[in-house]
Amino acid sequence: MITNDKNIKNLFQYWITTCLVLVFFIIIVGGLTRLTNSGLSITEWELFTGILPPLSETTWDEYFSKYKEIPQFKLLNPDMNLNEFKIIFYWEYFHRVLARIIGIFFLIPLIYFYFSNRFKNKMNICYTIFFLIIFQGLIGWYMVKSGLAYDVTVSHYRLSIHLIMAFIIISMLFWLIININKKKNKIFFNLKKGNLHFLILIFLIFLQIIFGAFMSGLDAGRIYQTWPLMGYSYFPNDVKLLELGNIFDFNNHSVVQFYHRNLAYLIAIYILYLSFYIYKKNFKKLFEPLKLLIYFLSLQIILGIFTLVSGLNIYLASAHQISSVLLVFSAINLYYFQAK
Repeated sequence: MITNDKNIKNLFQYWITTCLVLVFFIIIVGGLTRLTNSGLSITEWELFTGILPPLSETTWDEYFSKYKEIPQFKLLNPDMNLNEFKIIFYWEYFHRVLARIIGIFFLIPLIYFYFSNRFKNKMNICYTIFFLIIFQGLIGWYMVKSGLAYDVTVSHYRLSIHLIMAFIIISMLFWLIININKKKNKIFFNLKKGNLHFLILIFLIFLQIIFGAFMSGLDAGRIYQTWPLMGYSYFPNDVKLLELGNIFDFNNHSVVQFYHRNLAYLIAIYILYLSFYIYKKNFKKLFEPLKLLIYFLSLQIILGIFTLVSGLNIYLASAHQISSVLLVFSAINLYYFQAK
């Protein structure tokens, strides 16, 4: 009986860990789908169809014909041929297939563990994660729709919702895994005084991720590809400071890049403050998690700078997004050791 209980606990942990890996992978694929401008290659939702890729030239022609009807083809890719279309099609296709796999892989074990009547203290978070996975699919289509009629790309606002939802899901999975490993049941949103310093850090990182999505959605990194200055000045010279509305114009490429840069500086300064706070309070259990956080912050900043000055090299841009996930993990890990 004890052995059976242990096996079920291991099975539960393997399930959650595999789900985290799958979500991590889909964030990478989703980022590359955006970087290759592939997200609009499939112009219909195809919730129950589209599981298999086109298997005949006729089907390929049908997909390509539908793509030719949207602004992205007409304005950006009018010379694209079928073979070139297949490349962007497969990026979006794999993104959607992986999303289906995540949904099914999460649902079936969820049903099993529900009827097994085990892990009651962890099932509520699992139900929430499953709801968010379903909601994420709806957001994904809502995002794609924004680029089918009037624009050559998706709305950067909808893209940011889609990305931040993925980060929320993977963060919940990561928190659940730590709870399983530590055999505890800590609550994430515990607003006790000692936790606020760490929750503020996580909030700042998530805000930066939103502006990262704005950067990606607007291709805002294609201007001011210099660092540390934006061209020849700290503040972009094509934005008038005297007009207050310009400061909050998140459709403006220069403004968005300015915020993205300076949020990175703010996060770095805040982590320096947090380091001072931790060492002053002599929280020895936080020393190693803090070092890990500083390492991934440094990596993230370096990759961000090199991505910008390289002219948005796709490999560096993808690595920059991957390191953002690791930065979130390290911030959550630090918070977990402090959380009451």
